[in-house]
Amino acid sequence: MSQPLLMPKATAVWLVDNTALSFDQIAAFCTLHPLEVQGIADGDVASGIMGVNPIQNGQLTKEEIEKAEADPNYRLKLSDPKVRVAAVKRKGPRYTPISRRNERPNAIKWLVRNHPELKDAQIMRLVGTTKSTIDSVRENSHWNAANLAAMDPVTLGLCSQIDLDLEVKRASKDAGIPNEVSEGTTLLTAEEALARATARQSEYGSQEGDGEGRRTQAHEDLDADSVFSKLKSLKSDADE
Repeated sequence: MSQPLLMPKATAVWLVDNTALSFDQIAAFCTLHPLEVQGIADGDVASGIMGVNPIQNGQLTKEEIEKAEADPNYRLKLSDPKVRVAAVKRKGPRYTPISRRNERPNAIKWLVRNHPELKDAQIMRLVGTTKSTIDSVRENSHWNAANLAAMDPVTLGLCSQIDLDLEVKRASKDAGIPNEVSEGTTLLTAEEALARATARQSEYGSQEGDGEGRRTQAHEDLDADSVFSKLKSLKSDADE
């Protein structure tokens, strides 16, 4: 079967109650043991499960059931589903192309040098390496330590920039390091932007007021009497 049967035990309950199929046929179709199907028929198994009609959900046809009822050796075939169920992706180690595997130590050296807050498990997820390799690069005991050069794993194609940023953000959060974000890349709300504009305007206005006060004081200091007195003193000095 290319597609799995939906709710096999509930389907078996319906087939037992509404068809003349043998226990072996129902067990083969629902991937159950024949004794389990017999227990369903006796009421010892799945007593609280409501039967599900496989004809209504499009996984079996009436003609297929009639064909199996006529021949006890016939095995039911699952109908082609109208809706494809996505297969469950199994998590496994990150696959690294053979051409890139020799670059892992260089990427590890870059990560250890530029992001010491990263844990070994995070480096293993990013680069797809082992803890022993990380320790050897960190302790400079790697067999090729003399030829290693720190290189960005994103540039090497070992991980994406999004994955690297995510792991660095997690490590910084766990280590209590503040995440510095430049103000130019931060999108402010309307209230925050208005508050900042008002604060800057008031600060600019106060600076202008101070400047006007200083200019007024300067004008007051430069009155006519003081200017003429200074000119007279300069003239008398020149005559002498």
